[in-house]
Amino acid sequence: MLTPADLTRMQERVQQLYVDPAITEYAVRLVTATRLPGLVGLDDTKRYLTYGASPRASIALVVGGRALAFLRGRDYVLPYDVSELAADVLRHRVVLSYEALADDVSADNIIARVLDAVPEPEVVLQGR
Repeated sequence: MLTPADLTRMQERVQQLYVDPAITEYAVRLVTATRLPGLVGLDDTKRYLTYGASPRASIALVVGGRALAFLRGRDYVLPYDVSELAADVLRHRVVLSYEALADDVSADNIIARVLDAVPEPEVVLQGR
C-alpha cells in the first residue's frame, strides 16, 4: 500500500524522467494531426472531425509517457510510450462530426489513422 508521501515521491521522480525533444515534437505532431489532418495526408478524415484535440493534449501525452516509462522501470521516455497512450489521451479530446456518427467512424478509428500517418521519431539515447 502506498502512503501519500510515497505517491508524492513517485510523482517527483516521474517529473525527472528524460524526454527527448523529438518525443515532445512527436506528441505535438500527433495532436496537430487531429486538428489539421491534411498536413499528414489525411484529407478524407477532416470531414469526420468537428474539433481536434487541444494543445493540452500534447502535454498529457508527454506526462503520460513519463509515467508509463517510470512504471516500466526506465528513466527515459520512448516514442512507443507516447503512441501507446495516444488513444486513451485523445479519445475524449476529439469531437466527431455528425457525418462520422452516420458513417460509424469512432474516435479510435481516427486516432489509429493519425498514429499510422505520423511516424514515430528515431531517438538516440546516448549513455542511457
